[in-house]
Amino acid sequence: MTKVCRLSDIGQAFEAGLFSRATVCFGHFNTIHPGHIRYFRTAKNHGTPLVVAVEGDAQLLTAERSFIFPETERAQSIALLELVDYVVILDNGLLEDLVRKIDLSTLVLGKEFEEARAIAVATAVSIAQRKSVRIHYDAGETHYASTELFYGNPSELEKQRWRAFLQARKVQDVVMSDVFSLMSQKSSNRLLVLGDTIVDRYVACDPLGMSNEAPVVVVKEMETRDYVGGAGIVAAHVAALGTQCSFLSVTGADNYAKFTQDTLHRLGVESTLIEDSTRPTTFKIRYMVDNQKLFRVSRLKEHKLSKSVEGKILEEIGKQAPDLSGILVSDFVYGVVTPRIMEAVREASLQYEIPLFGDLQCSSQIGSVLKFQDFSIICPTEREARIALANQDDGIETIANVLIEKTGAKNLVLKLASEGFIAYSGREEENGFRRRQHFPALSINPVDVAGAGDALLSAMAVGLTRGLSLMQASALACCVSAVAVQTVGNRPINLEQVRSFFSKNAIMD
Repeated sequence: MTKVCRLSDIGQAFEAGLFSRATVCFGHFNTIHPGHIRYFRTAKNHGTPLVVAVEGDAQLLTAERSFIFPETERAQSIALLELVDYVVILDNGLLEDLVRKIDLSTLVLGKEFEEARAIAVATAVSIAQRKSVRIHYDAGETHYASTELFYGNPSELEKQRWRAFLQARKVQDVVMSDVFSLMSQKSSNRLLVLGDTIVDRYVACDPLGMSNEAPVVVVKEMETRDYVGGAGIVAAHVAALGTQCSFLSVTGADNYAKFTQDTLHRLGVESTLIEDSTRPTTFKIRYMVDNQKLFRVSRLKEHKLSKSVEGKILEEIGKQAPDLSGILVSDFVYGVVTPRIMEAVREASLQYEIPLFGDLQCSSQIGSVLKFQDFSIICPTEREARIALANQDDGIETIANVLIEKTGAKNLVLKLASEGFIAYSGREEENGFRRRQHFPALSINPVDVAGAGDALLSAMAVGLTRGLSLMQASALACCVSAVAVQTVGNRPINLEQVRSFFSKNAIMD
């Protein structure tokens, strides 16, 4: 018997015996993403063999069939996963028919089937209970790092990711030559980037050993280099990708403000930096040995902006708005993006039909992505999304859908760290289906991941305002982010670098 079979073919006693004491999962599994892998891995912990039951085409609504791949393709995609033992296509019946036929020990269902979609599996659950089958509702363990390197060498993993990237583009009908062609065309677009100014200092060190006085690592400074970070590097990426860009922020009355102004001017960004002597320019120092960060020190002030400083920002937004093709809000939660400023951004968006693009970084600060209401796209990490929704338990799909509903976002990019990201269309079709696609992280051994999210936001915004579809922009952003993490420090990424990166790896693609 092959790894994939049909419900109509497992009635024989011998074949049914292959599923003895099985653990069963269930879903339509249109496109496999990391959330599904977590679900399968958690299910397998309850027992083996792991059997994945795939909804057959006959069970799908007619409207769904234009968005969901044929049952055989979906089953074969799951069968490629080593942790799955068998896949059963429910071709001539429902989940309850499978539960009746085989000798299973555990039924593991996604959290959505416990309440919101309970009626869809009610009969199967009832039959399982009568057979003394254990029933668990579990979307899989939430985690923010990957154990992928345990399961293959870096070269093979890189090939796997490029194959996944190819499959994602094939599924969404994205041709990279079309993407590069659209991005290469001259554009009169102008984007405004609004957010916190940060100067990042990297200090390369030579390790000397442990101190004799205390258990402290001793290093010797060798070389220091400064980079514009925060919302400033977002603006630099936008300009490097070929779109006119202006940057609006608050800095202190210090040399770091001048460094930011001069650097961005050299990179083709027009900057309006409002000076606030009570708030020194945020400055972060990272001490490194080779490409390993030892620790980071931040110098910053997070108190509220004065009314006069806030007023100057509001005035500048009003002045620039009529000529803008989009506004990017890059909020590091250091106080620049105030409620009044967010309200002014939304008003400008409504008055001039300006799309809004938002990202928030609250790994070490307190913030909520829910502040981004009615944006064209928001790009939170999974952790930021779960914090905003106070939801640690539900699966990625539930988190994404609830976040879209609560923010009114037209599109969502949910970042999964080393597992890449999932792009979701905020628009529901008539049948409630929401188009989404997982894009893998294409860099196996990144040198510096600090600016990956900034690069992604910039590429998404530039791509969407250039006329790319959500999935075309996502494919572009996937490549831009991969290039960004290959060097230490924030360096603006241009289209030729992205094209070269893609061409170099096209043989694997």
